[in-house]
Amino acid sequence: MGITNSNKELSTQKINCGGEFKIKLSLAAEPDIVGNPTDIVLILDRSGSMAGRPLENLKKGAKKFIDIIDEATDGAQDGQIGSGSHIGIVSFANTATQDTQLITSVADLKAAVDALTSGGATNHEDAFIKALQLFNPMSNNAKVMVMFTDGETTVGGDANVVATAAKAQGVIIYVIGLSGNGGIDEDAIRDWASDPDSAFVAITPNDEELEKLFEDLARNITKPGATDIVIEDLVVPCFKITDVGTPTKGTATLVNDRKVRWTIEELGVKGSEGATFEFTVEHVGPCTGTLEVNEEVTYDDHEGNVVVFPSPEIEVDCGTVVIPEECPHPVDIESEGCEDTVEFDVGEVELESLGRVLQLDVTLKRVCPHKRVALAVILTEVDDKGKEHKRGLKTVTVPAHNMNGCRDVLVRCIKFVLPEDLSVAGDTDDICGKRKFKARFIAHYVDNDFECCKATI
Repeated sequence: MGITNSNKELSTQKINCGGEFKIKLSLAAEPDIVGNPTDIVLILDRSGSMAGRPLENLKKGAKKFIDIIDEATDGAQDGQIGSGSHIGIVSFANTATQDTQLITSVADLKAAVDALTSGGATNHEDAFIKALQLFNPMSNNAKVMVMFTDGETTVGGDANVVATAAKAQGVIIYVIGLSGNGGIDEDAIRDWASDPDSAFVAITPNDEELEKLFEDLARNITKPGATDIVIEDLVVPCFKITDVGTPTKGTATLVNDRKVRWTIEELGVKGSEGATFEFTVEHVGPCTGTLEVNEEVTYDDHEGNVVVFPSPEIEVDCGTVVIPEECPHPVDIESEGCEDTVEFDVGEVELESLGRVLQLDVTLKRVCPHKRVALAVILTEVDDKGKEHKRGLKTVTVPAHNMNGCRDVLVRCIKFVLPEDLSVAGDTDDICGKRKFKARFIAHYVDNDFECCKATI
């Protein structure tokens, strides 16, 4: 109730490696009973145990309830339930009576409440039956029952059968129980009410609390939109947030490069209202294929609305390239003005001998999606007699891809440092001398669904 729509959309369905796209969050709310006309039946216990002050306090509470609905539906206590909503009165003792139909006249509703007199037993089953009969099954209005009772069932059948049937037809059932007049069956009324009990059941031992309970319930049914909204969107590590736009309502702040917070003071309080917010996201890291964008989206407001945003996916096309090693970071050097000579201390670099860096590329054939690959590279150098000399072992974990079907994956820039004093070509003084190498590759999946057979004894 309150929030009528929430959505999360992407500006595109596909980007290249390092590309950008926009994420758009949307939210809509409206005063519930204005935008969603509601038919409400007050089901009021007038059995003998209600005689005296309890019945008088019940009448005060019921009439307060009617006034709040009156004002909520059209903005004023003008004597008419507005915006297509209606209220009906059913009272019960030995049997139940439809004291009014579903009507809009506040005066007629209050007159029916004032006319109630106490006496007799307690028939909850007939009360639910008469209340359910008031609803028009062809109406699109929301349907709500508010049952008040101060005792256990003493005549009639199982009320839970009728209450369950009503809920199956989409009727929302609230129950107010007065436990100080001889006791009520708390388990029964919790079964009758909609779930969860904490939201749809109120029990008090004091009839003086009835007016307040009816008032709180009416305000809950008519609660306007949502207030004090806080939405936080956390994107997965494959992306970072680069720009935060201005929402159409509320304010937005960047918490860190992966999380943004959107706050709205109120939405849909005075009428149907929507709000949107956009921010820009950039692809980072080795992730490729079809990726979910958000790791988590949380929502909170004062009214306790439960809001769920969809989790859209985007296809990131990085070809088939995975780069497991980064190049060394450069040292920044600045030259100020028209200096002919610049001196700069870049720190310590040890150079033991001449040499070269060998970079290898290898293509892994037909790698299935969602499986990491463990790759080993064994490098040897071959002398003029064909003898091999060890030059290094590299192991690399190749990230899984998320493409549809198996794909070739190109692993680039696997680096080996080869000092010239290790050369077996015969001439260690010539850095341009010809050197021969052999590379061997071992690869297998890291991820698998293999399990050993379990012995049965």
